Amino acid sequence: MRTTDLELVVTARDRHSASVVGLTLSSPDATDLPPWEPGAHIDVRCGEVVRQYSLCGDRATRSSYHIAVLREAEGRGGSAYLHDEVRLGDRLTVSAPRNNFALVEAERYVFIAGGIGITPIVPMLAEATALGKPWTLDYGGRSRSTMAFQRELAELGPQVSVLPEDESGLLGLEALLADPQSGTKIYCCGPAALLNATEKAAAHWPPGSLHIERFVPKALEVSTDREFEVRLARAGTSHRIPPGTSIIDVLADAGVGVPSSCGVGTCGTCESVVLEGVPEHRDSILNDEERAEGTYMMICVSRASSPALVLDI
Repeated sequence: MRTTDLELVVTARDRHSASVVGLTLSSPDATDLPPWEPGAHIDVRCGEVVRQYSLCGDRATRSSYHIAVLREAEGRGGSAYLHDEVRLGDRLTVSAPRNNFALVEAERYVFIAGGIGITPIVPMLAEATALGKPWTLDYGGRSRSTMAFQRELAELGPQVSVLPEDESGLLGLEALLADPQSGTKIYCCGPAALLNATEKAAAHWPPGSLHIERFVPKALEVSTDREFEVRLARAGTSHRIPPGTSIIDVLADAGVGVPSSCGVGTCGTCESVVLEGVPEHRDSILNDEERAEGTYMMICVSRASSPALVLDI
């Protein structure tokens, strides 16, 4: 358990859809929890595993967090644990909020969500509304019974389009994003097929227009692994990273503890500062500009293009 982790009490369980349960996690003594911004997520210890869930409650309620959890039939056990094992009054260990999907300033927003990808979008809608910014939401899912937050979204007005696939087909992304709009940011979260289709449909928009968050790693074409060296500036140690072994695993074996959670480059927990060298990015978080800059890397999956890296560890 990290010193920054929190032990919170499950104070409410709600049904957001047939397959999505909402959990309210509260401070045991009603003290304020660390603040968060739209797009933030927390790590949640689910028995023997740790999973990431977007915060989707009211940010003004400082003594609790709210998450919505889809039961993943093909998942790795985290969602089943929260659906089946966790009861009111139980305590869960969670991390402080982190945000890899922050809502940046814009004149207008286009929100696109698929399935459980609606969870980080919900607080973004509230924030955009509070800022007086025009926005639209196109929200797709397999069927209406599987789609969460419909009651809350229905209260937001005609700028919300709830489009179940069995009623409306796939989201019409080409038409939605046909005309690039200056000053507009696109935010998209959902399954990989939706994210890939949105990237394609928005390819002609100005650079930096599209912001996405992935729950699973993006499929990448990567070169064959080769050995390289990692030097730790603060620890003063040097480590050889063999093919097929991650930086973070080598450091852990050497007794160098670096916080990690997902292990697949989607959560940002292991983000490390690169002082020298050129990373070979294999994460699903950094955008093209950040990759080109080479200042940060996710050491659970990324490697080196140069013979050596110097990290601020």
